Amino acid sequence: MMKRRDFLKKAGLGAAAAAVTTAGVMGCGEKKEEKKVEAPAVVTKKTYNWRMVTTWPPKLPVLQDGCERLAKRIEELSDGRIKIQVFAAGELVPALESFQSVSDGTVEVGSGAAYYWAGKEPATQWFAAVPFGMNGQGMSAWFHGGDGLKLWEETYAPFNLVPRPGGSTGVQMGGWFNKKINTIDDYKGLKMRIPGLGGKVVAKAGGTVVLLPGGEIFTSLERGVIDATEWVGPLHDLRMGFYQAAKYYYYPGWHEPGTYLEYFFNKKVYDELPKDLQHIIDAACVETEHWVLSQFEARNGQALQTLINEKKVELIQFPDEVLGELRKLADEVLAEEAAKTPMATKVNDAFKAFQKIVGTWGSISETAYYNIIQPKFSLKG
Repeated sequence: MMKRRDFLKKAGLGAAAAAVTTAGVMGCGEKKEEKKVEAPAVVTKKTYNWRMVTTWPPKLPVLQDGCERLAKRIEELSDGRIKIQVFAAGELVPALESFQSVSDGTVEVGSGAAYYWAGKEPATQWFAAVPFGMNGQGMSAWFHGGDGLKLWEETYAPFNLVPRPGGSTGVQMGGWFNKKINTIDDYKGLKMRIPGLGGKVVAKAGGTVVLLPGGEIFTSLERGVIDATEWVGPLHDLRMGFYQAAKYYYYPGWHEPGTYLEYFFNKKVYDELPKDLQHIIDAACVETEHWVLSQFEARNGQALQTLINEKKVELIQFPDEVLGELRKLADEVLAEEAAKTPMATKVNDAFKAFQKIVGTWGSISETAYYNIIQPKFSLKG
């Protein structure tokens, strides 16, 4: 209290002194010239208290952790001007209602994967994962070096949302199955949890697609509600315990070769921020985007060794014939989905054009290099 009184007293004296008329002495008997000095303006810093809702289960490594990390970094970089309280799926709103709750302005921020919102606009799916599409590196290049992010913003604008890339999982695994996939006909009647465009490919192959949030997958697989599931990769599949509920672990993740996550902000709230805080949010998102992919790349390999060597999981590669058939079906699905809305057509055309560019380069760089070094590595440690 004493410090506060002293501060106010000094501030009052300072303001009074600044407003006092000062006189310049011209000489004996001459008129004094007067000049008024204004007191400096007091700068106030408005603070913002936001809430973020996610589609991820509590404490889920990298995915939910990344959301917590983003909130912390925004608070640090903004010197406490923006504070974000993070809620996992179901803690404030159900997992698959996060998009709508941010759109409505019920909360300010959300996180998920864009293919969850295909029912609102088919074009959203291309910003998450495209079967036989680009990997994480290619998707990042599209967003930051091409027109991907601009198109994403255009797609989300009608929903009062501002999207930001949230990092890639890298190439995912093909999924967990309780029966072997030897031919494309083995998909007929298969009940599988698989979202997005990949799910539509499985449906076209004769499967039944079930869309479940992460927290419900294990129980559904264990009880036979579903026959198969994809999730992410070894790090999360090990943690979720899928090896206890399914026999066969397939690769590669043809359906999600570089799945991108997302953060989305209520557009009205974002636009009303001072420019410096908008820049801080954008910078924190890019930083977390890089952190997410780095975590997956660093930790998936170790988890895969655990699944193979300790959990004795049977790892199986999809037959080339099956992958060839799935690719044909994927082309059909992409054409059908792209034709649903003008925005989907626009995004699909842009995606294909960019994939051709990076794919040509990748075939003589990344692919050629991995083909050379691959024999030096073994699945078993």
